[in-house]
Amino acid sequence: MRIAVTGSIATDHLMAFPGRFVDQLLPDQLEHVSLSFLVDTLQVRRGGVAANIAFGLGGLGLDPLLVGAVGPDFAEYEVWLKEHGVDTGSVYVSSDHQTARFMCMTDQDTNQIAAFYAGAMAEAGRVDLRAVHDRAPLDLVLVSPNDPGAMVRHTEQARDLDIDFAADPSQQLARLTGAEVRSLVTGARWLFTNEYESALLRERAGWSRQEVLDRVGTWVTTLGAQGVRIDRMGAPAVTVGAVPDVRAEDPTGVGDAFRSGFLAAVSWGLKLESAAQLGCAMSALALVTVGSQAYEVRPERLLATVRAVYGEHAAGLLEAKLGRSA
Repeated sequence: MRIAVTGSIATDHLMAFPGRFVDQLLPDQLEHVSLSFLVDTLQVRRGGVAANIAFGLGGLGLDPLLVGAVGPDFAEYEVWLKEHGVDTGSVYVSSDHQTARFMCMTDQDTNQIAAFYAGAMAEAGRVDLRAVHDRAPLDLVLVSPNDPGAMVRHTEQARDLDIDFAADPSQQLARLTGAEVRSLVTGARWLFTNEYESALLRERAGWSRQEVLDRVGTWVTTLGAQGVRIDRMGAPAVTVGAVPDVRAEDPTGVGDAFRSGFLAAVSWGLKLESAAQLGCAMSALALVTVGSQAYEVRPERLLATVRAVYGEHAAGLLEAKLGRSA
């Protein structure tokens, strides 16, 4: 399966705050918040949702095609992605803006406060999926957080080209209108959210949970330490627990790692439970590192995790596929 991953490509500035954000918030002063946090560390890493997911897919041997917009400062990052199995031939390079910046603080409870500067991402709508599809025929288009106009355009183009698409609006739900959310979700083969985003998506779209399921093939909701729930119309929910007892270094990019594992397993023709198990194992790899692309995809390590957490049968279903990705 050839997957085009559309969305943000960014440089991450990751900071660690040694306290708890909630201890700094005064309930009777929330209308007048003015806070500054003294952080202990700053790490500058490669990131962006689309690039993170493509990195994970590349590590699993899928040759993903990255679609997004960057600035002239992308050269070194591009080499890194190519070295990790990502096709960057459809990335648009702006002559006017630098690559997007993600600035994030994480407290000791792994809560996060973040800001995102779009930069070149604002030009992502200039990428034409028709040209991408002509260059490398696509089987699936993942529409992840990006310039809102680009997200809508790429979704519409996937429909026009009769290519299956996956909707992953996540962080951009705060910026999307109700009409845009409904457009992005309707007809998606896959819908990805976390638990909070699932509620926000329903509020933005003005739909009930049932009305969302009426419009998508499969709805995948990540639940943090509780794992993942997978819902489909007319079928019982599939639930898979997360990998337990993982030392959390940095939650940035953990959901992206899950998506790469899940979509890789789906592309191999495996069942939803196996896809969720591989997704959770990939999440655990990302969680113990600082930076969304700091982990190494090692099939033997993934299989050991799956075997220990989900059992020998689960590992056996994945073993042949993961062996080919080595």
